[in-house]
Amino acid sequence: MKADELRSLELVDLEAKVKALEEDLFKVRFQHATAQLSDTSKIGKAKQVLARAKTILAERKAAAAS
Repeated sequence: MKADELRSLELVDLEAKVKALEEDLFKVRFQHATAQLSDTSKIGKAKQVLARAKTILAERKAAAAS
């Protein structure tokens, strides 16, 4: 998911998306641990998207606090 797509989301939707991405990362890590993951690059991609979403969420919360 691109940053533009994440920035277009409302705050509540963005928080829900972060939670969903955290669950997705957990599932990918679990698949890797149980040797069910064929493409290990999915771990890095999931981490990157989650970090991007968390960064945008932090920016929004900081802007709202100012």
